[in-house]
Amino acid sequence: MDNVLGSIVVPKEIITDVKKNVGNFEEFKKNIAGHADQNTTNLLDAILCGAVQLGSSDVHIEPQEDKARLRIRIDGILQDAVFFSQDLYHHLLSRIKLLSKIKLNITDKPQDGRFTMIIEDLRIEIRTSTLPAEYGESIAIRILNPKSLIQIDDLGLRQDLYDIFLKEIKKPNGMIIVTGPTGAGKTTTLYAFLMKIQSPEIKIITIEDPIEYHIQGVSQTQVAPEKGYSFSEGLRSIVRQDPDVILVGEIRDLETAKISLQAALTGHLVLSTLHTNDAAGTIPRLIDLGAEASSVAPAVKMVVAQRLARKVCQECVELSKSSPEELHEIKSVLKGLEGKFGLPKKLDNVKLPKAKGCKACGNDGYKGRKGIFEVFLVDADVEKFILTNPAVSAIKDMLVKKGMITMYQAGLIEVVLGETTLEEIKKVISDE
Repeated sequence: MDNVLGSIVVPKEIITDVKKNVGNFEEFKKNIAGHADQNTTNLLDAILCGAVQLGSSDVHIEPQEDKARLRIRIDGILQDAVFFSQDLYHHLLSRIKLLSKIKLNITDKPQDGRFTMIIEDLRIEIRTSTLPAEYGESIAIRILNPKSLIQIDDLGLRQDLYDIFLKEIKKPNGMIIVTGPTGAGKTTTLYAFLMKIQSPEIKIITIEDPIEYHIQGVSQTQVAPEKGYSFSEGLRSIVRQDPDVILVGEIRDLETAKISLQAALTGHLVLSTLHTNDAAGTIPRLIDLGAEASSVAPAVKMVVAQRLARKVCQECVELSKSSPEELHEIKSVLKGLEGKFGLPKKLDNVKLPKAKGCKACGNDGYKGRKGIFEVFLVDADVEKFILTNPAVSAIKDMLVKKGMITMYQAGLIEVVLGETTLEEIKKVISDE
C-alpha cells in the first residue's frame, strides 16, 4: 500500500488478483494462504481487499499459544480463515498499528485507531482496536464500506412497514427510535431514513460515535469524550444550529435522553438508537434512564426493533414439507395473519426453505441478510398508557392487541415466503 494524502491505496495488482480469485470464502482462504509467504504489506492488502470483496463487516486476528488465527465475519457469522505463525502475526500487528496511528510500544492497554483504504475509486473507513490477551494483542478491524449504505427502498421491507416508515419520517417533529443489539443494522436503517428525507430545504445534523458513513449534504459531528464533547454536550450545540432533523447515534444517559426528547417536542424530528430486546422495552428503558413519562409519551412517535437474519441462498435452496411440529408452530404463531403480507390464505401445506449449500454461497446455504422488524406507533391510547409507567409485558400485551406484528411473527412470515429458514429465525429471535 502507498500513502497518498493520508490514505492507504491498494495496488492494482492486488485488486486484480482478488477480483479474479476471490469469489467465495473458500477461495478467500486459499488466496490468503498463497500470500502468507509474501511481505506483510501485501498480505494485509490481500486480507482487507478480500474481506471487502466478500462483503465482510470485520476481520479478527487472535494470537494463540503457538500461532494466530484469522477470522472474518460474513453475514453476521465469524468464520476461521487461516492460521499464521506468531512471527507473521507480530509483523501484521506492527503494520496495523502503524497504519492506525496507535502506539507500537504499548501492549498492555487497549488502543483504538483508524485509517482510510482506497480500492480503485472506493474510499473505505477502517476502524481498528487492539486488546491485550493471554498470548499477545487481539486485533479487531471494522470495515465501514460505503456500499453497505442502502436506500429505504432496498431494505426489503414488507409493504405495510414501508408505508409506515415513509409517513413517519416525513413528519416535522417527534422522535423515532430504532432498537436492537450491536450489529442488528440499526445504523443502516437510520441512514436509509436520512437519505430518503434529505433535501436542500431541510437541515440535518448528526452526532455519532463514531461517524460510520459520510452522507453528502448532511452535517455530521463525532463525539470526543476525552475533549469533553459528549452526546449531551454536542446535542446542546446542535439544537442552537436550528436543524430540522437530528440524528443522535445512541441514547446512553439521562442528559442525552432529556435533550433529545425536548428537541422532539419543540419542532425537530429526532432519530436515535437504544439497546433493548424488543420494541416494547424502549419506553421503560427511557424511564429507567430517568426521563419523565410525561415527556416520553408525547415525544416518541415510532419505535422500531430489528434483527438481521441470513437469507437462504436462492441458487441452492430446497423447499421441503414442514413437519407436524413445524406446521403447528407456524399456524399458531401466524394465526389471524393468513392471507396478509403475501401469506397464503391457508397455512396447511406450507413448504419450508432448507439451507443446502453450493459454490455461489460458499457451501453455506445462506447469502446476504435482511432486516426483521417489530414496529409500533404511539397513538393517543399508547400515550395515555405510557403515563401510567407500565411494565414491558403490559406494553407488549397492549401493542399486540392493537395489531403489532411481533418480531417472531415477522420472522416466520419471511420463512413462509421462502426468504430464510426456521432454524435461522430461531437463532436470531427468541420465540414467544
